[in-house]
Amino acid sequence: MAFRCLLRACNPKTLESNYRYPLDRKPVFDEGKTEQVLIFKNMATNLEFKAHCQSFENLYSRLADLNATHRETVHQTDTYFYVTQVKDAPTLATCKPRLKLREIDETGEAWLIYYERPNHSESRYSQYQLSKVSAPSTLKTLLTVALGVETIVQKQREVWMFKNTRIHLDTVADLGQFIELETVFQGQTEFKAADEHQHVKRTLHLGTADPVAVSYSDLVMQKS
Repeated sequence: MAFRCLLRACNPKTLESNYRYPLDRKPVFDEGKTEQVLIFKNMATNLEFKAHCQSFENLYSRLADLNATHRETVHQTDTYFYVTQVKDAPTLATCKPRLKLREIDETGEAWLIYYERPNHSESRYSQYQLSKVSAPSTLKTLLTVALGVETIVQKQREVWMFKNTRIHLDTVADLGQFIELETVFQGQTEFKAADEHQHVKRTLHLGTADPVAVSYSDLVMQKS
């Protein structure tokens, strides 16, 4: 079921009091820095935050304090394709839709991922759909011909977990080190998701971190 919510700086107390009636519409995001309006639809949803990181060393002790669990360390290649048109025009005005093919070196797995996320430096919602790909080379060739490659991002990713929050320690080629949080909506209330998200940020001391509003793809293109 779709529902509307108003997010003010991801304050759980604010979230709890701002549920709205169901609406069958795509997400709408406010351009203000401390306020984000989202209309959920039938897509998976994360609450996300990303920041620059000078060194991972200080984070490991904080991850232990959080009781986070290390899941895996993988090398990923994300090939981004141009998305110039979407079904609902307002989406282009409020956030940048992105389409990428993710290939994982260690497992040989690949995923096609489409997502819509506003370029906000604070925690923000991301809505996405993904599908496992059995023939990534063939699909990459097809999408390259049909859409064109926008850029390629290569990174090493340490994946840590705390409850429903994925914690990524990313070393991105030509960009450096970053930390990324993805609190996944898996049936819990919006209030509980936001509360967990803020707990992780506090425990990892991310309140003073240097936030990143955009995708790694945007940073790679800016540098090139």
